[in-house]
Amino acid sequence: MPKHKNLYFYEDYLISLGYNNICGVDEAGRGPLAGPVVAAAVIMPKNIIIDEIDDSKKLTAAKREKLFNSISELALSIGIGIVDEKIIDDINILNATYLAMQKTLSNLLFNPDYILVDALIIPEITIPQKSITHGDQLSHSIACASIIAKVTRDRLMHEYHQEFSLYGFDKHKGYGTKSHIQAIKTYGICKLHRRSFAPISQLFPLE
Repeated sequence: MPKHKNLYFYEDYLISLGYNNICGVDEAGRGPLAGPVVAAAVIMPKNIIIDEIDDSKKLTAAKREKLFNSISELALSIGIGIVDEKIIDDINILNATYLAMQKTLSNLLFNPDYILVDALIIPEITIPQKSITHGDQLSHSIACASIIAKVTRDRLMHEYHQEFSLYGFDKHKGYGTKSHIQAIKTYGICKLHRRSFAPISQLFPLE
């Protein structure tokens, strides 16, 4: 069986139950030391499967950009939700992720019939939803959302690099690489850093 058919198992099942507008939801940026968490919601037309769709982390940057364009052209609706580092520090990363996902659903052109979410249940959502562990590897809709979220966040981090070039955000996208941590030790932190995250919280304790 072709891989893309395996990725459509959940969608096929929901379509058989009468759901037509199925939405995949995923996020990018829960783990980095800097920058926002970005969520995406994608409603694809029923039975439309894009070849080469996969978990965004398994794709090259060039392939993600190509698939980002394909998804954007074909999707019935795409929503984006962005929650910045200040709110992440205020409410913690899990609640910030929930907020980003709630925002992304509110930014869709219309409400889906059913939501497939990578690994989480979104609070305060009345639309039926299912959490799928490793959903970005198992659901076409979630994989599409993972690509939209990842490319959107990477583009933001490239933009931030223009203002904060000392940190190398264009390369590590805010993750805690050795070079990033060394830059923090050398230059201190900037407004994009999540002060509640170790090792930043250890180096620069919140007052």
